[in-house]
Amino acid sequence: MTEISVQSPGEELVTKLRAIQVFADLPQDDLLWFVAQCKEHRAAVGDIIIRQGTPADSMLIVLEGEMRARSEHGDPDGPVFTVRGGEVTGMLPFSRLKIVSVTGRAVLPMHYLMFPASNFPELFHRMPELMRRLVGLLADRIREVTRTEQQREKLASLGKLSAGLAHELNNPSAAARRSAAALRDCLGRLRVAARSTMIGPDDCAKLAQTEEEIRSSLKPAQFKDEFARVEREEAIQSWLESHNVSEAWKLAPHLADANLADAHLARFASAAGASVGSELTRFATLLEMDRIAEELENSSARISDLIRAIKEYSYMDQGSVQEVDIQHSIENTLTIMHHKLKRGITVTRDYAPGLPKVMASGSELNQVWTNLIDNAADAMNGNGKLGIRVARENDFILVEIADNGPGIPPEVKSRIFDPFFTTKGVGEGTGLGLDVVNRIVKNVHGQINVTSVPGDTRFQVRIPIQAAV
Repeated sequence: MTEISVQSPGEELVTKLRAIQVFADLPQDDLLWFVAQCKEHRAAVGDIIIRQGTPADSMLIVLEGEMRARSEHGDPDGPVFTVRGGEVTGMLPFSRLKIVSVTGRAVLPMHYLMFPASNFPELFHRMPELMRRLVGLLADRIREVTRTEQQREKLASLGKLSAGLAHELNNPSAAARRSAAALRDCLGRLRVAARSTMIGPDDCAKLAQTEEEIRSSLKPAQFKDEFARVEREEAIQSWLESHNVSEAWKLAPHLADANLADAHLARFASAAGASVGSELTRFATLLEMDRIAEELENSSARISDLIRAIKEYSYMDQGSVQEVDIQHSIENTLTIMHHKLKRGITVTRDYAPGLPKVMASGSELNQVWTNLIDNAADAMNGNGKLGIRVARENDFILVEIADNGPGIPPEVKSRIFDPFFTTKGVGEGTGLGLDVVNRIVKNVHGQINVTSVPGDTRFQVRIPIQAAV
C-alpha cells in the first residue's frame, strides 16, 4: 500500500513562497520559521489591504491576486501603484517609512502574508541572505518611486510652462488678428474715399506737401482720461459737420486718435477744398494704417522672441554639454516665465560685465533657474521683489536668486533639498523641484546654499566655468 504525503499548512505556504524569487532557494527550516511569524490573509475584490495613515509595521508578501494603491488625500491624478502575486512590498528592512502613505485595495481575490516589522532583528540574524535580497528590493522601490515622481515633476513643470507660454503667445497673436481685421477695414475706407474725391491734378502736389508737413508735426495722442478723448472727438465732429463732411461721427474718432488739432484741420481743408471729407478720410486712414503696421510689427516680434527663447531655453539641436552664457540663459528663463512674474513681481538684475561662459548642459541649468524663480514667485504669492545677481567668484560663476517673501522656517531649512519634501499644499508640489536643482548642481561639481530670514531669502548657485572631468 502506497503512503500519501500530506503537507502541513506551513509547508503549503512555503511551497507558495518558493514561487517568489527572493524566497525560491532558501532553506526549508528558515522558510517554515518565516511563515510561522506571518499572519495569513485572504481578501475579496474591493477589500482594503493597507490603509493610508496607519502605522507601517508589516511587510506584505502577495502570494496570489493583485492590489492597487494610491493616495486618498493628494492629487486625484497622482500615481497608482500596482502589486501583483509574487511581489513583496509594505515595510521593508531598513526602510524609514513610519506611516502608510497610500490605501491599497484588492482588484483580484488575494492571498497574502503579513510579516511584522518587529521581527526584523531576528530575521536579520536567522536569514541574512533574505535580508540582503529585501534590501535590494527596497533600493529598487526607491529608484522606481523616485523615477516616477521625477517624471511627474518634469511633466508638471512642462504643463505650467506650456500654460504660461500659451497665454503669452495668445496675446500677441490675438493682437495680430485684430490688426489684420482693422487693416481690412482701412482698405475698404480707402476705396470709398478714392471713388468720392474730386480733387484735381493741380492741387495734388499742394495737398501732398500739406499732408507731409502735418504728418511730421504730429505727436502721439495723450489723453488724461477717456472723458478727454470723448471731448476731443466731439470737437472734431463739430468741426467736420460745420464743413459739411458726411458721416462726421465715423471720421472723428480716427482723427482724434491721430491727434490732429484744429489748426491741422484748417490747413488740410484749405489744401483739399471741396474734397475735404474724402481726403481727410484717406489721410486719417493712412495714419491709422501706420499705427496698425507698428502693432503688427510689435506682435510678430513678441511671437518671434518667445519662439527664440523656447528654442534657446531647450537648447534644441545642441549636444548635452555646450558653452552656456549664464546671463543669456537666465534672460531666456525670465522670458519663458514672464506670465508668472508680470502681474505683481518686480525683477531687478545685477549682471557683472564680461562674464565667461561655462561648460555645462544648458537645458539642465535652465531647469535650475526655472525651479528657483518659480519657488521664489510662489513664496511671494505673486507679489514682491525678485533679485537676480550674476558675478564671477574665482573659477565659478555665482548666481544669486533672492526674494522678499516670508522666508523658510528654520525647522525645515535643513530638509528643503530632500526628495519629496515640500511646504506647499496638497496637490501643489511634488517636493522634487529643489531635489532636481540640487542634483543638477552637484552633477556639474557646483555648489548651492541658501540663507533665509523673513523678507530676504537667497539661493546661491556656483557653477564651475570649466566642465568637470
